[in-house]
Amino acid sequence: MSSNLSAEVAIVGAGLVGLAAAVAFAQQGRSVVLLDAKKPQVKSVAKLKKAWDERVYALTPESESWLKSIGVWAFVDVSRVSPIHAMHIVDDVNEKNLILRAEDANLPKLGVIVENQNLIHALNQQISALDVTVITEATCQTLNNSQQDIVLGLEDGRQVAAKLMVAADGVNSWVRNQANIGITRKDFYQTAVVANFKTEKPHGGVARQWFAPHDVLALLPLPDNTVSIVWSVSTEKAAQLLNSEQLAQSVLAKTKGELGDLKLVGKTQSFALNQQTATQFIAERIVLVGDAAHQIHPMAGQGMNLGLRDVRQLQAVLTNTHAMQDIGETAFLRNYERARQADVATMNTLTTGLDALFASESEVLKNMTGWGLKQLNRQTILKKLLIQQAA
Repeated sequence: MSSNLSAEVAIVGAGLVGLAAAVAFAQQGRSVVLLDAKKPQVKSVAKLKKAWDERVYALTPESESWLKSIGVWAFVDVSRVSPIHAMHIVDDVNEKNLILRAEDANLPKLGVIVENQNLIHALNQQISALDVTVITEATCQTLNNSQQDIVLGLEDGRQVAAKLMVAADGVNSWVRNQANIGITRKDFYQTAVVANFKTEKPHGGVARQWFAPHDVLALLPLPDNTVSIVWSVSTEKAAQLLNSEQLAQSVLAKTKGELGDLKLVGKTQSFALNQQTATQFIAERIVLVGDAAHQIHPMAGQGMNLGLRDVRQLQAVLTNTHAMQDIGETAFLRNYERARQADVATMNTLTTGLDALFASESEVLKNMTGWGLKQLNRQTILKKLLIQQAA
C-alpha cells in the first residue's frame, strides 16, 4: 500500500454508522477510505457467534428499508431478528398503560429488534463487495486543511487526503476535537443496565416499557422466547443491580411477572447515560455523524435510527451535486447541518421531556399523565397517528 492515499470521502470510525456511510457513499460511485483505530469488530465470516449479543437496536421500518436499499439487509441473518408488532407502555406511578399495535394503523410492524453483531457483520459483508479502502488499527495523529482537501496524518507516517472527512468516531470524537467543535452536555446521573433473558411466557413480539421517576425498564423482543432488557436507573441503583445475583428477580418484580420466570443468559453490561450534542455538525471539509454529533437517552430507542438518518441526509445532499461541486465546501454542507440539527433538537426535547415528566413531583402533572394515557387508549384517530409516528 502506498504511504499516501487520496479519496473523495474519508470516514473516521468503523462502527455501525461509519460502516453505513462507507457503503452509501461507495454506492454513489465515490472513492472512499474507511479508517478505525481498532481491529475489525466482526470478521467477515459465514456465521455469527451463537450467544445473543447484549447490545441490540430497535430499528424503524424506515431504517430497515434504507438498509435494504443499500444492499446491507441481504446479509442480515433474519432468523436472529424479531419484528415489533406492538408497544406496551406502562406508567408505574398512575398504574395506567398504553398499547400501540401495528395493525391499528394498518402497518405490518412497528420496527425490528436486531443485534449489534448481526448489523456489523452484514455491513462488513457489503463493504467487502464494494471498492472501499479499509484501514484498521490506524491511530490518527494530525489533521490539516488545504485549499483543495483535508489531510489526515496517521501515527505510522501514512497520510490520507480527501475532499470531505466524515467523523463517525463516537462520543469522544478525535476529529471533532481537532476541528475545535464544542459540545453541550446534560448528565442524567443514570446508568443503563443491559442483559438478555429467556422468558417463560411468549413475548408476542411486543416491546414493553415501564416508566417511573428516573427509572425506565424496556423489554425488547428477540427470537426464541428471549428478551433484551435496557434498565435505565440511578447510577447507585444500577450498581446494586449489577452486583446482585437477583437481577432476574428484580426485573420479575418490576414487570409483575408479565412474561413469567426469567433466566439470565449471557453477560450483564452497563453504560452511563448522558445527552451530548455538538455545537455544530460541520466544519471546514468535516461532517459529524452518529455519536460524534449527538448522544441521546435510550428511553425512546432512537439513537441508532438518528445516526442512520444522519447518513441518509448526507447521502441525499451528496446526490444533488453537479460535476464542479466541491463536496467539502462549508456553504454546501450547511444543508446537511440545518436538517440534522432540527431532527436532533426534537429528539433531545422528547427524551428530556419524558424523563422530567415521569419524575415530576407535581400531583397535577402526575394525574395529567395518567389521564393522557387513558384518553389515548380511547381515541382511535390520535392513537393511529401516534403509532405511525412511533414507526
